[in-house]
Amino acid sequence: MRAFSYERARSPADAAAAAARTPGTRFIAGGTNLLDLMKLEIEIPAHLVDVNGLELDTIEPTDDGGIRIGALVRNTDLAADARIRRDYAVLTRALVAGASGQLRNKATTAGNLLQRTRCPYFYDTAQPCNKRLPGSGCAAIGGVSRQLAVIGTSPACIAAHPSDMAVAMMLLQATVETVRPDGSTRRIALDAFYRAPGKTPHLETQLEKGELITAVCLPAPLGGTHIYRKVRDRASYAFALVSVAAVLQADGSGRVALGGVAYKPWRSDAADALLPQGARAVIGNLLADAAPTPENKYKVQLAERTLSSVLLQARS
Repeated sequence: MRAFSYERARSPADAAAAAARTPGTRFIAGGTNLLDLMKLEIEIPAHLVDVNGLELDTIEPTDDGGIRIGALVRNTDLAADARIRRDYAVLTRALVAGASGQLRNKATTAGNLLQRTRCPYFYDTAQPCNKRLPGSGCAAIGGVSRQLAVIGTSPACIAAHPSDMAVAMMLLQATVETVRPDGSTRRIALDAFYRAPGKTPHLETQLEKGELITAVCLPAPLGGTHIYRKVRDRASYAFALVSVAAVLQADGSGRVALGGVAYKPWRSDAADALLPQGARAVIGNLLADAAPTPENKYKVQLAERTLSSVLLQARS
């Protein structure tokens, strides 16, 4: 057991200041990812700041017709909320597709966005991993890569982001609200929230030292048909090989986001504009720059087939 100190934050700004003040600090809420990583000694925090006592667990309407989801709202509560089920159904479906009921009862909105990759080499401390130990190399390149990313990769990392919730949030064009250690706040579009791996895959988000997520905001509802389709190796409690989140309108227009293929949920306005032309055109645009390994090149075809199934379901 590695020794660490612990404190309970009194306010979001207090939590951020405490994290900036003590090197090696991590925030802890549900702990569904952090505690596993601590047991494996992948994460070795010197100090934990418990944010569970902060009043960040409400779901509220916003002045622009959208909705504001507190960082500590549990995944189960978010999926079951009547407003989310009615107006943002793709989010409910994505949440229910993730993890298990027990984990969803503990996992938080902010924690879900921040969960780390499930690349097997990241979890194996006997193997080199630039995300775990910068500069050590990437064992996944040339290794077992069937579940890993096909686009947005770099020579330093080919890990994929594991979240289901984040795919729906990206589709809905969510914005992340934060507080900095000096008490100032800012808003970050989710599309810009995740960093491409480049040469520094251990830097995964745009968050600064000590910066704390306080909420996630969704704009006004899109209407249309909401679908989340997740393809995985087994029927439950498994991460996506490929997932498709879609909001589709009666005239054939809409939005699409892919999960399981990149370091973040993957979408583009240009690809959405091709929806009337069908799945092949959309995926051809979305994954035009794909650089798959021999083991995961199947994901490109799987993404097209999964989107075809989603479009067929929407038409029916």
